[in-house]
Amino acid sequence: MKRILTALATAGLGLTGLLVAGPATASAQHAPDYTPPAPQWSQCEGLPAGIECAMVEVPLDYGNPRGQKIKIAVSRKKATDTANYQGAVLFNPGGPGGSGLAYPAVMTTRLGAALAAKYDLIGFDPRGVGSSEPALRCDVHFFDPVRPDYVPSNLAEELAWVKRSKGYAEACGKTYGSLLDHMTTVDAATDMDQIRKALGQSQISYVGYSYGTYLGATYATLFPTKVRRLVLDSIVNPERVWYDANIDQNHAFEARATDFFAWIAKYDATYHLGTTGADVEKAYYAARAKLKAAPAEGRVGPDEFDDTYLAGGYLKSRWPLLADALSKYVTASETAPLLAAYATYGDSSGDDNSFAVYSAVECSDAKWPRNWATWHRDWWQSYRTAPFLTWGNAWFNAQCAYWPVRAAREQRIDGRQVKNALFFQDTKDAATPYQGGVEMHKRFPNSRLVVMDGGGNHGLTGRGNACIDDIWKAYLSDGTLPASMPGPDVHCAPFADPVPPASATTLMKSSAAQDDDWVPGER
Repeated sequence: MKRILTALATAGLGLTGLLVAGPATASAQHAPDYTPPAPQWSQCEGLPAGIECAMVEVPLDYGNPRGQKIKIAVSRKKATDTANYQGAVLFNPGGPGGSGLAYPAVMTTRLGAALAAKYDLIGFDPRGVGSSEPALRCDVHFFDPVRPDYVPSNLAEELAWVKRSKGYAEACGKTYGSLLDHMTTVDAATDMDQIRKALGQSQISYVGYSYGTYLGATYATLFPTKVRRLVLDSIVNPERVWYDANIDQNHAFEARATDFFAWIAKYDATYHLGTTGADVEKAYYAARAKLKAAPAEGRVGPDEFDDTYLAGGYLKSRWPLLADALSKYVTASETAPLLAAYATYGDSSGDDNSFAVYSAVECSDAKWPRNWATWHRDWWQSYRTAPFLTWGNAWFNAQCAYWPVRAAREQRIDGRQVKNALFFQDTKDAATPYQGGVEMHKRFPNSRLVVMDGGGNHGLTGRGNACIDDIWKAYLSDGTLPASMPGPDVHCAPFADPVPPASATTLMKSSAAQDDDWVPGER
């Protein structure tokens, strides 16, 4: 430990990050009342006919509602079954940093036309995201390939990444200054209540995925009487926000990687990578080492490879495409399938908006260690048993050690005043591990928890599992909830594991069908 402290000081990186501005405040809970101007609706550019867009003007700082304003981009598809009107339902796909503007179209498919017609379907880009103004971008080249290997071979390589992460934090602070004081989940949840007002609704319903579950739970904590129906799918653990949650992810993704390797081994006649999961794992890390020595087409090195295969931990429907790319690279040195998989799942170069918002929210929502020696200890310890994700995840979050504003006081999630809620969680979810659903269920005593046993998917509703979808749609139709039981209230069988398709054309079509409405959650 003394060695890392000395090296940090010598490198000029400090022990506790940048000099910081005043604390980011969660002032929304006690803010004076504010009502946004009436939004002006028009057809959304690039979205199907019948989906309208508008800007909702909100205070940057809810502690000073008459001060500077920002704009939240909102989309809607109005209800057509007015005889059975159910009000407005807001959607958030996760992140933080995911755009929700397309979700009225996405959710029409997931809900089915008949149920969707009963609601005003509302999408939105949270503050800082996408079409909202301003949209955060700190360093648009941060993810350009080929980046230094995530896994440090020595202390010098580790400190080079520390310096890179600190540089990103400095760039964000230099570009946005005091704006970063007002990027918490509490701020975004309070924006949601301004959307409610702009829509003229006394209450709203909400469906959130991944980070969107934490956003929805925060809204329900702050504005419990404004919640009509609440659906949380693939749930963030409110006890582990955010440093500990990321370490939890390392181990959950390791388990999914093990399952992926075992699945490939089961189909060795197709992929020729070995008959055991251990054989396939060895082939995977050999491919990674080869890419470090000679990146594929000068574009896919070890980090880009890691980012591509991380996608398989979210949805196992992606396994055939990823396995095919790995097989062709290992057995025949073909790079085209690997480049195509990277373009589909791993390429974040050219626009860091989602990462900038992810950073601004997570780094200011709750306290992070400001001493790199703590990170060094914790992440090497994690790496010993969870090498698949650990160091990639560390560098996805290391800017928080140097973030230019202090974290807000963490919002305690409390759902005791919410009259009903419906939660979904997979026991093998890697991005939001199972315990998150259990903990959130405890905090919302009037909720029901529906568990998929061993599916390993991140995002369960609207994907064709009858057990899940029947419960989800019944609740959104008329508020019906399953009977309350000790522990999880309902157990559902998992989605079936995929089977390798017979042709490359089928492979691409199958993958596209699974992914056309999916937005990744937080790292």
